[in-house]
Amino acid sequence: MTHSLTKSGFVAGWQCPKLLWWREHEPDAPELEPDVVLRDLFDQGLLVDGRARTEWQNGVIIGDGMSAGDDRDARDAARLTATQSAIASGASVLFGATFEADGVLCVVDALERNADGWTLIEVKSASEVKDYHLPDVAVQVHVARRCGVHVTRAELMHLNRDYRHPGVGNLFVRTDVSAEVSGLLGDVADRIPRLLATLNGALPDHPVGEHCWFHGQCAFFARCWPDDPDHIRNLWNVGPKKTLEWMAKGVSRMSEIPAGARLHEKQQRQMKAQRENRLIVEPGLGDAIRPALEAKRLGFLDFETVSRALPVWSGLGPWHQTAAQFSYHEQQPDGTVTHVDFLAEGPDDPLDPPDDPREPIARAMLAATANADRIVMYTPFERTQIKALAAHLPHLAPQLAELIDKLWDLKPPIEQNVYHPRFLGSFSLKDVLNPLVPDLSYNDLVIVDGKTASVEIARLLFVSGRIPRHERDRIRRDLLDYCRRDTFATVRLVERLAELAR
Repeated sequence: MTHSLTKSGFVAGWQCPKLLWWREHEPDAPELEPDVVLRDLFDQGLLVDGRARTEWQNGVIIGDGMSAGDDRDARDAARLTATQSAIASGASVLFGATFEADGVLCVVDALERNADGWTLIEVKSASEVKDYHLPDVAVQVHVARRCGVHVTRAELMHLNRDYRHPGVGNLFVRTDVSAEVSGLLGDVADRIPRLLATLNGALPDHPVGEHCWFHGQCAFFARCWPDDPDHIRNLWNVGPKKTLEWMAKGVSRMSEIPAGARLHEKQQRQMKAQRENRLIVEPGLGDAIRPALEAKRLGFLDFETVSRALPVWSGLGPWHQTAAQFSYHEQQPDGTVTHVDFLAEGPDDPLDPPDDPREPIARAMLAATANADRIVMYTPFERTQIKALAAHLPHLAPQLAELIDKLWDLKPPIEQNVYHPRFLGSFSLKDVLNPLVPDLSYNDLVIVDGKTASVEIARLLFVSGRIPRHERDRIRRDLLDYCRRDTFATVRLVERLAELAR
């Protein structure tokens, strides 16, 4: 069997030939199975593509009416023919124009006739041009020109970060990337035959490098990088660039870092904890957590948010996060701990739009936290979201400002005073919880991260009327369990830190 390239395959090969090979030869690999977050991202991209088409009138949709069940080769052949017919008939705009040359098949989001040729437009749901967008456009320009299409301009059409719903500013920005693409075309022509040879050969040997994070972390990252707690990439705050710099110096493990190397105090604490295989607690921990311990009524607050590529509520821009759920624990003077939560939901009728959750969640949160002296959060995220609520709800801004004054971040005291070898260089709530509180984790939950929670909240808000009642109840229960665990985790962490400080 001879393998050919698609546009997405070329971009994968541009990143790494091993990634391309695995995608083609192991299409059912578990690493390629999209999770709910990735599926939602795909869905958001489709919505953006559909909305982008309304920016033109009388565009010709190539492949419109073709069944997804049609034979793939036959469908591609029909699209290729339909594209040439539309161009020959004088169409001014084509959506899904399809071209094939040099063993590469490309489907173009929008092809717009201009005064001296054609503008090729790639639509992205991002709010700015990214480096990894450019090879995508470049291979399309190469293939279209090889098919005789005189492409004189290349653009990225992306969401406008300054747009505010409803209709304040333009939703899309069209950015000219012709110069950047022109600089890549020679490389595109050189790479195509090499990538085709890769597809039709054995798994290539390709070293790890910066490309492993080209468009986020590669799906096959775990196949290429060692599962070693001592690996240099687990050093606190090292990041991809510094990881590769250490490796270029011959240092692949933290235990290989030479004596006298300049390290941050957090890295030094990490190294000591790993070297001695024990929990490190600094003398300053007691002073660091005193604001929490001195509160008569100590609250614990966590938000979950929802964000959509195409905003639906007043004043929001593309991908803006909106608070839609909270969990709140509060320690009472008698030692008991109470709990309150809130979760926005959509309408039963699938034709009705969801109500804006911002005022209901703000009022519920103010009522729940009214008696607290101090409120624990983990990272400044909650403060940021409350400020956004205050900006949108000026009539509640004074009360929300009082709430902001009560907030206290638990993360810095841990970062600056505590390290356990199982943190693996991270101070995220989920990474510090179980090493410090061994009987508590997220392993028993269905939802275990904020991104998944955000997608599930979006389902409740925007498609609830199309979800069976038992499924909606399950999603709601899973979301409430997850958010409650976040705040209960901080309750237990404060208790544990108090023990360690003593």
